[in-house]
Amino acid sequence: MRSFLFAPASRERFVRNFAKQAADAYCIDLEDGTAAADKDAARADLPALVAKLREGALSGLLFVRINDPASPLGQADLAACAGLALDGLAIPKVAAPDDLRRLAPALDAAAQRLRKRWMIVAILESVAGIANARAIAAAAPPGCALAFGAEDFATEMGARRTPEGFEVLHARSEVVLAARLHGLAALDQVVVEVRDDGRFAADAKAGRDLGYDGKMCLTPRQVEQANAAFAPSAEEVAQARRLLAAFETAGKGARGAIDFEGRMVDAPLVERARRLLAKAGG
Repeated sequence: MRSFLFAPASRERFVRNFAKQAADAYCIDLEDGTAAADKDAARADLPALVAKLREGALSGLLFVRINDPASPLGQADLAACAGLALDGLAIPKVAAPDDLRRLAPALDAAAQRLRKRWMIVAILESVAGIANARAIAAAAPPGCALAFGAEDFATEMGARRTPEGFEVLHARSEVVLAARLHGLAALDQVVVEVRDDGRFAADAKAGRDLGYDGKMCLTPRQVEQANAAFAPSAEEVAQARRLLAAFETAGKGARGAIDFEGRMVDAPLVERARRLLAKAGG
């Protein structure tokens, strides 16, 4: 999932515009994106909204971000989602392994009805969530991804937000490290400066450099940028192909390491090239 696009459940026009976008995944937001006064109405309208998206042959995965599943609002959201043709749920403010474990009955019931398991995007956005990131990843159900929610985390920390993002770098790194440790996908933080293409591009590059698979997005323009940032570039693909060809010519590492275009290349770099080509589709 290079791009994970949110739209408030209470803004039907924005949600229906999913069908015109090119995101890898879409998320109807019943949590922070929907005002408290609008949550009940948005939840009641959810089945019709999902049906319209499916009738329109939506490309990409479809998620709903529910409210805290331990709360009455979250329980009502889970019940409303139960019979819907969704691909998964986004779970906010996951702070401990039990926050995911308590979802097991709902996931099992959905699997029986839909004949497939819902995917889960566990959003780690609190001090406790970051501190427990590895334990949460270990408890995650199959098909789970971790996401880093920087704004809530920074608020709880009392951190000042900066363009460089050093104030959240440790937490951001902890989330992707926990995901990799347990073979999960990882989604990077949102950029709230929705009209600043340069800010988003720089942040997406930083997330990609850290090892994230994709980025949570707030606008269609951010989707375009995320899709580009998290896909291998033509230059990267060409270089990876040249590296593997040189490796083959040298006898598949019989020398241990080879000199490739001025760099000393050994097994880890060869594996990185193979993974890049696999991500690029060969």
